[in-house]
Amino acid sequence: QVQLVESGGGLVQAGGSLRLSCAASGRTFRSYAMGWFRQAPGKEREFVALINWSGGRTYYADSVKGRFTISRDNAKNTVYLQMNSLKPEDTAVYYCAADRNGLGATRGYDYEYWGQGTQVTVSS
Repeated sequence: QVQLVESGGGLVQAGGSLRLSCAASGRTFRSYAMGWFRQAPGKEREFVALINWSGGRTYYADSVKGRFTISRDNAKNTVYLQMNSLKPEDTAVYYCAADRNGLGATRGYDYEYWGQGTQVTVSS
């Protein structure tokens, strides 16, 4: 069982930066792949980024590539999403998720555990 708690969301102006954190409970965190997803009002949830169990593989949605960076610290049971050059269209609730497979996936249904989400609002 893994419990995930996101933090770091907030209101920022376009062009600004935020760093989201996702703290995980459980001794098996280091074996899980982690993903970030987001959902804007009236839209479906979409994939943002993933990182495999070791941190050696990352993958990003085209919409955030070059602006967002996912990383993890297995000693702290935490995964991060550094978001730079934020745009109003990045406004959404951001969720972290854990995948027991360890490799990571872009489909939400491949993830077994989800956090409660953190709101990110980017003003123009």
